[in-house]
Amino acid sequence: MAMEIPQFKNVYNTPGIELLPHRSPFLFVDTLIAADETGAVGEYTYTEEKNDFFKGHFPGNPIVPGVVLIESMAQVAGAGIVARGALAATPGKEPVFVLAAVESARFRKPVRPGDKMTTIAENVKVGSKLGVFAMKGYVNGELVCDCQVKCMLGEK
Repeated sequence: MAMEIPQFKNVYNTPGIELLPHRSPFLFVDTLIAADETGAVGEYTYTEEKNDFFKGHFPGNPIVPGVVLIESMAQVAGAGIVARGALAATPGKEPVFVLAAVESARFRKPVRPGDKMTTIAENVKVGSKLGVFAMKGYVNGELVCDCQVKCMLGEK
């Protein structure tokens, strides 16, 4: 399945570190490219320098663990929600976006060191307390993984 990026209304090209509370080694959004009420698109490049898991996950034939791919895609969805201000927080408190459920995860091709994954997250349902997102990850335009997640939305 070839990658088709939807046209989102808002272009951000914002580093994930400016949108998410995550930090290295658990920040998996290099750039949130665009987002609107329908979803978001973002990118992350997996490298041996940034990602210690490569040392022990199939040494000699390293691949990105499936749980990291899911987390990466969920972070893109969260960055999109935060960037467009859809997660209302009380002044002085930061928005929180916590993974609550993963459904229908499929890993179609291995993702390796040096691969840049582009994630397209579709907002299936976003309420005040729960968000449901259908997500697809692509490397070089080829679908490598997809899933649907539910995330609890709130504030810290």
